[in-house]
Amino acid sequence: MVDTYGAHESRVYFIAETVYGQTPSNPAMLGINTQGVEPELDPGLVKIRGVGSRDLQSLNKGLRKVVLKIPNALSSESPISFIQHVQTLNSLSVQVLYYKGLFSDPTDVISFLYKGCRINKLEVECSIEDVVKSTVELIGQDVAVGTSKISGATYGDYSGAIPYNESYVMRGLASGDQLDYLERVTDWKFTIENNLKPVPVIRSALGHLLKYLPARHRNLSGELTFEFEDKTEFEDVINDAEFSLKFGLGSTNSALFKYCKWEEVATPTRIEDLVSLKAKFAARDVWIS
Repeated sequence: MVDTYGAHESRVYFIAETVYGQTPSNPAMLGINTQGVEPELDPGLVKIRGVGSRDLQSLNKGLRKVVLKIPNALSSESPISFIQHVQTLNSLSVQVLYYKGLFSDPTDVISFLYKGCRINKLEVECSIEDVVKSTVELIGQDVAVGTSKISGATYGDYSGAIPYNESYVMRGLASGDQLDYLERVTDWKFTIENNLKPVPVIRSALGHLLKYLPARHRNLSGELTFEFEDKTEFEDVINDAEFSLKFGLGSTNSALFKYCKWEEVATPTRIEDLVSLKAKFAARDVWIS
Protein backbone atom coordinates (compact mmCIF):
# COMPACT_ATOMS: atom_id res chain seq x y z
CA MET A 1 0.00 0.00 0.00
CA VAL A 2 1.37 3.41 -1.06
CA ASP A 3 0.52 6.59 0.84
CA THR A 4 -1.20 9.29 -1.14
CA TYR A 5 1.11 11.51 -3.17
CA GLY A 6 1.94 15.11 -2.31
CA ALA A 7 2.79 17.98 -4.63
CA HIS A 8 6.42 17.66 -3.49
CA GLU A 9 6.38 14.17 -4.99
CA SER A 10 5.50 15.27 -8.51
CA ARG A 11 7.43 16.63 -11.48
CA VAL A 12 6.63 17.63 -15.06
CA TYR A 13 8.84 17.17 -18.14
CA PHE A 14 8.51 17.60 -21.89
CA ILE A 15 10.21 16.75 -25.18
CA ALA A 16 9.52 17.93 -28.74
CA GLU A 17 8.22 15.17 -31.00
CA THR A 18 9.58 14.44 -34.46
CA VAL A 19 6.48 12.44 -35.42
CA TYR A 20 3.13 13.74 -34.23
CA GLY A 21 1.81 11.77 -31.28
CA GLN A 22 4.96 9.69 -30.80
CA THR A 23 7.45 10.20 -27.95
CA PRO A 24 11.03 9.98 -29.32
CA SER A 25 13.19 7.03 -28.30
CA ASN A 26 15.59 7.62 -25.40
CA PRO A 27 14.34 11.20 -24.99
CA ALA A 28 16.20 13.97 -23.14
CA MET A 29 13.25 15.22 -21.09
CA LEU A 30 13.35 18.87 -19.99
CA GLY A 31 11.85 19.98 -16.69
CA ILE A 32 9.07 22.53 -16.30
CA ASN A 33 9.30 24.70 -13.19
CA THR A 34 5.60 24.30 -12.48
CA GLN A 35 3.76 25.66 -9.46
CA GLY A 36 0.86 23.26 -9.92
CA VAL A 37 -0.26 21.01 -12.75
CA GLU A 38 -3.77 19.91 -13.69
CA PRO A 39 -3.79 16.64 -15.68
CA GLU A 40 -7.20 16.14 -17.26
CA LEU A 41 -8.84 13.52 -19.45
CA ASP A 42 -12.37 13.55 -20.87
CA PRO A 43 -13.56 10.41 -22.70
CA GLY A 44 -16.23 12.44 -24.52
CA LEU A 45 -18.91 9.88 -23.75
CA VAL A 46 -21.82 9.62 -26.18
CA LYS A 47 -24.94 9.18 -24.05
CA ILE A 48 -27.76 7.28 -25.74
CA ARG A 49 -31.38 7.55 -24.67
CA GLY A 50 -34.47 5.84 -26.01
CA VAL A 51 -38.13 5.19 -25.37
CA GLY A 52 -39.10 2.69 -22.70
CA SER A 53 -36.75 3.97 -20.03
CA ARG A 54 -36.04 7.13 -18.10
CA ASP A 55 -32.38 6.16 -17.90
CA LEU A 56 -29.57 6.01 -20.40
CA GLN A 57 -29.60 2.97 -22.66
CA SER A 58 -25.86 2.99 -23.32
CA LEU A 59 -22.65 4.91 -22.81
CA ASN A 60 -20.45 4.90 -25.89
CA LYS A 61 -16.86 5.95 -26.38
CA GLY A 62 -16.61 9.38 -27.98
CA LEU A 63 -13.76 11.64 -29.05
CA ARG A 64 -11.11 11.57 -26.32
CA LYS A 65 -10.41 15.11 -25.12
CA VAL A 66 -6.89 15.51 -23.78
CA VAL A 67 -6.22 18.78 -21.96
CA LEU A 68 -3.33 19.83 -19.74
CA LYS A 69 -2.93 23.13 -17.89
CA ILE A 70 0.48 24.05 -16.48
CA PRO A 71 1.05 27.21 -14.41
CA ASN A 72 4.76 27.81 -13.86
CA ALA A 73 7.43 30.32 -12.94
CA LEU A 74 9.81 30.88 -15.83
CA SER A 75 13.17 29.34 -14.97
CA SER A 76 16.12 31.73 -14.80
CA GLU A 77 18.27 28.97 -16.33
CA SER A 78 16.20 28.57 -19.49
CA PRO A 79 13.21 30.94 -19.52
CA ILE A 80 11.68 30.11 -22.90
CA SER A 81 12.56 26.43 -23.36
CA PHE A 82 8.89 25.50 -22.94
CA ILE A 83 6.85 28.58 -23.83
CA GLN A 84 8.63 29.14 -27.16
CA HIS A 85 6.55 26.30 -28.60
CA VAL A 86 3.51 28.56 -28.64
CA GLN A 87 5.05 30.02 -31.81
CA THR A 88 6.90 26.97 -33.19
CA LEU A 89 3.70 24.89 -32.84
CA ASN A 90 5.91 21.83 -32.41
CA SER A 91 4.04 18.86 -31.03
CA LEU A 92 5.22 17.82 -27.58
CA SER A 93 5.16 14.83 -25.29
CA VAL A 94 4.55 15.99 -21.72
CA GLN A 95 5.02 13.63 -18.79
CA VAL A 96 3.52 14.21 -15.35
CA LEU A 97 5.24 12.01 -12.78
CA TYR A 98 4.30 11.16 -9.21
CA TYR A 99 6.93 9.23 -7.28
CA LYS A 100 7.99 7.95 -3.88
CA GLY A 101 11.54 8.07 -2.53
CA LEU A 102 14.42 9.59 -4.48
CA PHE A 103 13.53 10.74 -7.98
CA SER A 104 16.72 9.16 -9.30
CA ASP A 105 15.65 5.78 -7.92
CA PRO A 106 11.96 5.90 -6.95
CA THR A 107 10.18 3.05 -5.22
CA ASP A 108 6.79 3.76 -6.78
CA VAL A 109 5.81 5.80 -9.84
CA ILE A 110 2.57 6.93 -11.47
CA SER A 111 3.10 8.35 -14.95
CA PHE A 112 0.74 10.30 -17.20
CA LEU A 113 2.40 10.68 -20.60
CA TYR A 114 0.53 13.19 -22.74
CA LYS A 115 1.30 12.78 -26.44
CA GLY A 116 0.64 14.94 -29.47
CA CYS A 117 0.35 18.14 -27.42
CA ARG A 118 0.41 21.65 -28.83
CA ILE A 119 0.10 24.91 -26.91
CA ASN A 120 -3.36 26.32 -27.41
CA LYS A 121 -3.01 29.34 -25.11
CA LEU A 122 -0.14 31.05 -23.30
CA GLU A 123 -0.40 33.78 -20.66
CA VAL A 124 2.71 35.43 -19.23
CA GLU A 125 2.57 38.03 -16.47
CA CYS A 126 4.74 40.01 -14.09
CA SER A 127 3.89 42.17 -11.09
CA ILE A 128 5.80 44.22 -8.55
CA GLU A 129 7.39 42.07 -5.83
CA ASP A 130 6.72 38.87 -7.75
CA VAL A 131 8.36 36.71 -10.42
CA VAL A 132 7.59 36.26 -14.11
CA LYS A 133 4.95 33.55 -14.41
CA SER A 134 3.21 31.78 -17.24
CA THR A 135 0.12 29.63 -17.63
CA VAL A 136 0.21 27.16 -20.52
CA GLU A 137 -2.88 25.37 -21.81
CA LEU A 138 -2.21 22.38 -24.07
CA ILE A 139 -4.43 20.17 -26.20
CA GLY A 140 -3.17 16.66 -26.86
CA GLN A 141 -4.05 13.53 -28.79
CA ASP A 142 -3.74 10.80 -26.17
CA VAL A 143 -2.52 9.88 -22.69
CA ALA A 144 -0.53 6.80 -21.73
CA VAL A 145 -0.84 5.79 -18.07
CA GLY A 146 2.04 3.85 -16.56
CA THR A 147 4.05 2.98 -13.45
CA SER A 148 7.56 3.91 -14.57
CA LYS A 149 9.67 6.57 -16.19
CA ILE A 150 10.19 6.47 -19.96
CA SER A 151 12.64 3.72 -20.87
CA GLY A 152 16.04 5.13 -21.82
CA ALA A 153 15.05 8.70 -20.93
CA THR A 154 17.17 11.27 -19.14
CA TYR A 155 15.55 13.95 -17.00
CA GLY A 156 16.98 17.45 -16.64
CA ASP A 157 15.58 20.07 -14.28
CA TYR A 158 15.65 23.85 -14.61
CA SER A 159 15.61 25.80 -11.37
CA GLY A 160 15.40 29.42 -10.33
CA ALA A 161 12.95 32.18 -11.24
CA ILE A 162 13.00 35.66 -12.76
CA PRO A 163 12.13 38.40 -10.25
CA TYR A 164 10.28 41.49 -11.45
CA ASN A 165 13.41 43.63 -11.18
CA GLU A 166 15.12 41.47 -13.80
CA SER A 167 12.31 42.03 -16.28
CA TYR A 168 11.57 45.17 -18.30
CA VAL A 169 9.16 46.75 -20.76
CA MET A 170 10.26 48.67 -23.84
CA ARG A 171 8.32 50.61 -26.47
CA GLY A 172 9.38 51.40 -30.01
CA LEU A 173 8.29 51.92 -33.57
CA ALA A 174 5.60 49.63 -34.94
CA SER A 175 8.29 47.60 -36.73
CA GLY A 176 10.07 46.86 -33.44
CA ASP A 177 12.93 49.31 -34.02
CA GLN A 178 14.14 52.19 -31.82
CA LEU A 179 13.05 50.65 -28.55
CA ASP A 180 13.22 52.68 -25.32
CA TYR A 181 12.53 51.58 -21.75
CA LEU A 182 9.14 52.30 -20.20
CA GLU A 183 9.72 53.09 -16.54
CA ARG A 184 6.14 53.77 -15.45
CA VAL A 185 4.88 50.17 -15.58
CA THR A 186 3.91 48.29 -12.38
CA ASP A 187 2.28 45.20 -13.92
CA TRP A 188 2.19 43.61 -17.35
CA LYS A 189 0.77 40.53 -18.99
CA PHE A 190 0.33 39.19 -22.49
CA THR A 191 -1.68 36.40 -24.07
CA ILE A 192 -1.12 34.34 -27.21
CA GLU A 193 -4.02 32.20 -28.42
CA ASN A 194 -3.51 29.71 -31.27
CA ASN A 195 -7.16 28.57 -31.41
CA LEU A 196 -6.22 24.97 -32.15
CA LYS A 197 -8.88 22.82 -33.78
CA PRO A 198 -9.05 19.11 -32.85
CA VAL A 199 -9.96 17.25 -36.05
CA PRO A 200 -11.17 13.63 -35.80
CA VAL A 201 -11.98 11.45 -38.81
CA ILE A 202 -14.12 8.35 -39.22
CA ARG A 203 -11.78 5.35 -39.21
CA SER A 204 -11.86 1.75 -38.04
CA ALA A 205 -8.87 2.08 -35.70
CA LEU A 206 -8.22 4.90 -33.22
CA GLY A 207 -11.37 6.68 -34.26
CA HIS A 208 -11.73 7.95 -30.70
CA LEU A 209 -8.53 10.03 -31.08
CA LEU A 210 -8.11 13.23 -33.06
CA LYS A 211 -6.01 12.87 -36.21
CA TYR A 212 -5.01 16.49 -36.80
CA LEU A 213 -4.55 19.50 -34.54
CA PRO A 214 -4.13 22.54 -36.80
CA ALA A 215 -3.85 26.14 -35.64
CA ARG A 216 -6.44 28.64 -36.81
CA HIS A 217 -6.47 32.44 -36.43
CA ARG A 218 -4.06 33.77 -33.77
CA ASN A 219 -4.97 36.34 -31.12
CA LEU A 220 -2.23 38.52 -29.61
CA SER A 221 -3.19 40.76 -26.71
CA GLY A 222 -2.11 42.06 -23.33
CA GLU A 223 -2.46 44.68 -20.65
CA LEU A 224 -0.11 47.11 -18.91
CA THR A 225 -0.68 48.98 -15.68
CA PHE A 226 1.10 52.36 -15.44
CA GLU A 227 1.65 54.79 -12.63
CA PHE A 228 -0.48 57.69 -13.88
CA GLU A 229 1.96 60.47 -14.56
CA ASP A 230 1.64 60.83 -18.32
CA LYS A 231 -1.10 61.18 -20.95
CA THR A 232 0.80 59.40 -23.74
CA GLU A 233 -1.52 56.40 -23.95
CA PHE A 234 -4.62 58.59 -24.29
CA GLU A 235 -2.90 60.50 -27.09
CA ASP A 236 -2.03 57.18 -28.79
CA VAL A 237 -5.71 56.27 -28.91
CA ILE A 238 -6.74 59.68 -30.24
CA ASN A 239 -3.98 59.64 -32.87
CA ASP A 240 -4.57 55.97 -33.78
CA ALA A 241 -0.87 55.40 -33.13
CA GLU A 242 0.84 52.07 -33.82
CA PHE A 243 3.85 50.91 -31.80
CA SER A 244 5.77 47.87 -30.54
CA LEU A 245 6.18 46.47 -27.03
CA LYS A 246 9.04 44.30 -25.80
CA PHE A 247 8.84 42.31 -22.57
CA GLY A 248 11.94 41.02 -20.79
CA LEU A 249 11.74 37.33 -19.94
CA GLY A 250 15.01 36.94 -18.12
CA SER A 251 18.60 36.40 -19.33
CA THR A 252 18.69 37.58 -22.96
CA ASN A 253 15.17 36.35 -23.73
CA SER A 254 12.18 38.50 -24.61
CA ALA A 255 8.80 38.67 -26.31
CA LEU A 256 8.47 41.40 -28.96
CA PHE A 257 4.95 42.38 -29.99
CA LYS A 258 4.87 44.44 -33.19
CA TYR A 259 2.22 46.59 -34.86
CA CYS A 260 0.31 47.17 -31.62
CA LYS A 261 -2.55 49.52 -30.83
CA TRP A 262 -4.30 50.22 -27.54
CA GLU A 263 -7.73 48.59 -27.36
CA GLU A 264 -8.77 50.33 -24.16
CA VAL A 265 -7.22 52.93 -21.88
CA ALA A 266 -8.66 53.83 -18.47
CA THR A 267 -7.64 55.63 -15.28
CA PRO A 268 -9.66 54.19 -12.37
CA THR A 269 -9.81 56.93 -9.73
CA ARG A 270 -10.86 55.94 -6.22
CA ILE A 271 -10.92 57.67 -2.85
CA GLU A 272 -7.86 57.01 -0.67
CA ASP A 273 -5.92 55.42 -3.52
CA LEU A 274 -3.41 56.52 -6.13
CA VAL A 275 -4.47 56.78 -9.76
CA SER A 276 -3.21 54.12 -12.12
CA LEU A 277 -3.58 53.81 -15.87
CA LYS A 278 -4.64 50.47 -17.34
CA ALA A 279 -4.06 49.98 -21.04
CA LYS A 280 -5.07 46.90 -23.04
CA PHE A 281 -3.38 46.28 -26.38
CA ALA A 282 -3.78 44.11 -29.46
CA ALA A 283 -0.91 43.22 -31.78
CA ARG A 284 -0.42 41.86 -35.31
CA ASP A 285 2.85 40.00 -34.79
CA VAL A 286 5.03 38.54 -32.04
CA TRP A 287 8.42 36.94 -31.73
CA ILE A 288 9.70 35.12 -28.65
CA SER A 289 13.47 34.71 -28.61
